[in-house]
Amino acid sequence: MSGMALIAVLWIVAALSVMVVGVTQTVRQQITVTGTQRDQIEGQALGEAAVALALQQLQAAPAPPRGIVALGVSYAGRDLPVQLAPLNGLISLNGAPPELLAALFQVAGGLPAGPAQALAVAVVAWRQGRADVNAGVSAAPTNQPRQFEAVEDLMLIPGFDYGLYARVAPLVSADLRGSSRVNPAAAPAGVLAVLAQGNSGAVQQYLNQRNSGQPGGDTSGFNSAFVDTAGGQLYRLVVSVPLEAGKILRLTQDVALGGGASRTAPWRVLRTERQIAAAG
Repeated sequence: MSGMALIAVLWIVAALSVMVVGVTQTVRQQITVTGTQRDQIEGQALGEAAVALALQQLQAAPAPPRGIVALGVSYAGRDLPVQLAPLNGLISLNGAPPELLAALFQVAGGLPAGPAQALAVAVVAWRQGRADVNAGVSAAPTNQPRQFEAVEDLMLIPGFDYGLYARVAPLVSADLRGSSRVNPAAAPAGVLAVLAQGNSGAVQQYLNQRNSGQPGGDTSGFNSAFVDTAGGQLYRLVVSVPLEAGKILRLTQDVALGGGASRTAPWRVLRTERQIAAAG
């Protein structure tokens, strides 16, 4: 009997040891998760503060920038560089003509010329409110214009799959109301490739000039029907905030200067995106 009692005691001790180890691991995991969440919340607060300070610099500037600029911002003892660019360096989903959309789907989307043109026509038809292009949602009245409220609305167009969406989404905007052309000084390389109809040499030549700080830039390699060098009131700001464990929080905000309908605010945030990535 004493032997059986000893075995029972040993089993109880072992079970308690397993429970203690499990509880300890759970507590450690919860501490790690809580620390990570706190780090991300602090990172977002720092990023939003950096964006606000960059916008203050923008408003104090004698003239708004027409191209991509890097602003040095310091907050809470940390240096937080902010990249700022006019939003009209992207392609407007609500204003781009079918020729520009077709070039986008062919060059950036990787579609053959025929399907790219057909899809561009479908996008324009959707904007026009054609009842036969309702993508499974409630059809708007015939010829009742519609607008893209978000880039994700591209998935409403028949023939648009996620692979194509992922390729073109970084190059377009739903906030450029009525803008039909693109400002190359503010355009990322992917948009420049669309303007150049896939001519990588023309893109690299322009990038070399732009990166060297030369005023203007040779846009002769771009389709002139797609180009407009005018500025605007919409901007995209991107700030990268270092986090613990070798990660960074990349905060992107699209803003409109001049505030909302009341015009009491200096700017209005149109949309915010947050991404956690490995540093470098």
